[in-house]
Amino acid sequence: MSQSHQPPAPSFYAEAPAPVPASDSPGLGVLAAVAAAVVAAGVYGWIISATDHQIGWAAVGVGALVGLAAGKAGGRSPALPPVAALLALAAVFAGQLFGIVLIFADKLQVSVFDILGQGASPLLEVWKGAADPLTFLFLALGGYAAFQTSRKTAS
Repeated sequence: MSQSHQPPAPSFYAEAPAPVPASDSPGLGVLAAVAAAVVAAGVYGWIISATDHQIGWAAVGVGALVGLAAGKAGGRSPALPPVAALLALAAVFAGQLFGIVLIFADKLQVSVFDILGQGASPLLEVWKGAADPLTFLFLALGGYAAFQTSRKTAS
């Protein structure tokens, strides 16, 4: 029995290029998330001082920025979403503290460094006195947003 060998049919479509492999660099993701957390905390503190209120969408924005930085820079490492969530919690908390510092500096007509020079203890006492359920809700929203954004934007 003879086998007939036919040439392959011509293709009118170019072959799709292979996908670029995902870059998994958790260290870079953590560094990017830390940088984003520092910047976001400062902006959140400024928003709090400018409005004299905490704003939920701003806390979500802090978390989303931290998560985006972690996911895009770090890739799909399973450690990044929880790390991003913790960094976002710290950033929202630091933003709340920084907002208090800015408000007191403005009301007392002193520099931010004068307030910070008093140490952390009085600042934490003011935070504790001002904390309400929304304070903790905003912390949770920031952490949740970071976790989900990091997980969904990992490349």
